[in-house]
Amino acid sequence: MKKIRILFKIGFLYHKAAFDPLIELYLEDERYDVYFALDEERIRKFGVLNLKFRPPLIDELEAQGYRFTDEKAGFDVIMAGDTLRNAKDYGDALLCFLNHGTGIKTILYRNLAKNLDTRYEVFVEGQYRVDRIEHSGMIGKSEVHLVGLPKLDYVFQGRFKDREALLKRWGLDPEKPTVIFAPTYKPTCLYDVKDAIFEATKERFNLIIKLHHYSWMGKYAPHKQHEIYEERVPQYPHSVLLPMDEYNIVPYMAAADVLMSEASSTVFDFLALGKIGVIYDLPCDDLKHSDGQPLLEEDNREFLKDCFVHVDAPEKLREAFDLALNPTSDMIKAAKRERDYRFHGLDGEASLRLKRKVEQLLSRSVIG
Repeated sequence: MKKIRILFKIGFLYHKAAFDPLIELYLEDERYDVYFALDEERIRKFGVLNLKFRPPLIDELEAQGYRFTDEKAGFDVIMAGDTLRNAKDYGDALLCFLNHGTGIKTILYRNLAKNLDTRYEVFVEGQYRVDRIEHSGMIGKSEVHLVGLPKLDYVFQGRFKDREALLKRWGLDPEKPTVIFAPTYKPTCLYDVKDAIFEATKERFNLIIKLHHYSWMGKYAPHKQHEIYEERVPQYPHSVLLPMDEYNIVPYMAAADVLMSEASSTVFDFLALGKIGVIYDLPCDDLKHSDGQPLLEEDNREFLKDCFVHVDAPEKLREAFDLALNPTSDMIKAAKRERDYRFHGLDGEASLRLKRKVEQLLSRSVIG
């Protein structure tokens, strides 16, 4: 029997976390030939040159049997974490779009707006996203499928239960509660809290810092973003800065008690895990793309305001972490309400639902 050829068009290393449980399903299925493309990495050198970058992890993945390719044509399915630069290059393949990061940034809708004449099978995490895409009017020829969030399947399958081992790996104390700081690169609070977050956590908490991938690369954000924390972490034994090649934040969110960010998709993910996070408020009225369109679809000062702790100044972090660790009953109820609307499933089977839907769509295209 001829095998189905599928290409995971990952693009950037950090996108891979969204696909890992799904990749495993396909690699285990003998009906498929599975290939990968991780070809958009660029790192800025000397302040002006954006040079092609090959993450060291690729060598490790190739040793595990991953097949990387620059080919675009000849595949039956393209599984992408973003819309494609030139979809025509991929021929008649079924184009599947699993957004690499949920959240409140408008980039998903902006990308769909640029591809109104291209059909994507868009897989989303909850009814909230279905409603927002419909409200945006940017679906074009594409179709939305509600499957859940594959990125978190391993958590709900119980694969990340060994919190103690993970924390000890980085020299942290398993007896202490853990804060994970996961700022995005733009808009970001990492400059505002660069000292305060260490001081607010040093007595009672472990602190794990997981920067956005772009914060390391210098192209979309300055190298200063990672340099700030590289300088400070050695002064605080209770903290660790995860290196760039530690691309998957999910095991760390599973181990953490509190997460802080401002507009990262990790805020969504932490809500899905049934935990309470801290949102650092930013002046959202000023946050615009270069064309004047809003950077965020919701004001982050209002986002999840009934269940997550909002803070607007560095000196308030300690109090915010304490409240997130000990939320009120009203916050817990509000979190459940938000979780039920924003996520579907949360049962460890989102990847399986996605794969089955793709198989239905392939069958339909063959019959057609």
